[in-house]
Amino acid sequence: MEGKRHITNRILVLRAEKGLSQKEVADLLGVSRQTIISLEKNKYNPSLKLAFDIALLFEVDLTDVFQYKKEGE
Repeated sequence: MEGKRHITNRILVLRAEKGLSQKEVADLLGVSRQTIISLEKNKYNPSLKLAFDIALLFEVDLTDVFQYKKEGE
């Protein structure tokens, strides 16, 4: 596979659209607020289950939350 890839997400944008705080999202997902902070800063990649739970919470497709991009994109 050419070029290094990384996962990015739109959690911050989706959370703002729903008017939810980081703590509210964390509580709804059963994770810590620190997990949400790390996800929003792209410092942590969620488990597959958590990724699907996030998409379900925001009522969007998984690919509307997470993108798998080449570095520099």
